[in-house]
Amino acid sequence: MSITLRKPVSKDAVELATLHVECWKQTYSELLPEGFFTAQHLEQRISMWRRILDDANPGFRIAVASDEQDRLVGFSFSAPLPKDATDVPEGIERQLYNLYVLNDHHGSGTGQQLLEAVLGDEPAMLWVAEKNPRAIAFYRRNGFAFDGLVERDPTAPLITDARMVRLPEAAGAKA
Repeated sequence: MSITLRKPVSKDAVELATLHVECWKQTYSELLPEGFFTAQHLEQRISMWRRILDDANPGFRIAVASDEQDRLVGFSFSAPLPKDATDVPEGIERQLYNLYVLNDHHGSGTGQQLLEAVLGDEPAMLWVAEKNPRAIAFYRRNGFAFDGLVERDPTAPLITDARMVRLPEAAGAKA
């Protein structure tokens, strides 16, 4: 299976939002309330991706992975931490906000390529669902570790997110 990585452009917003929603369905359906995935939910994702893709922020790093038919099968997005971020370990200046790959591309190396495209091996932080062991194992292999912070989203009460960090001394040293 041949995968191509590229930077998305504005015209990708609808396909990217649709992929985002599909990845969430595949990953979190059993943890989300019934009726979570509405037409309004998709419209909100389309609007979000249009804003992000149209933003000329040089700190945004976004990559999409497409298959042989040029269909998007995964994406990743990282950005500098907000200036008002608190409780951030020293040396962490970037956050991985998204990294999703369709289930039928798990284990293909696509996720690794997407992570490297937006983070390389630099220090960073991310939030991962505690009930997502596959993602946790992936991030651990890439030098991330839990730091003890957790948060809950009131719209998804069964999902608890835990923060993982890759500190400067661990950057580049995959476990």
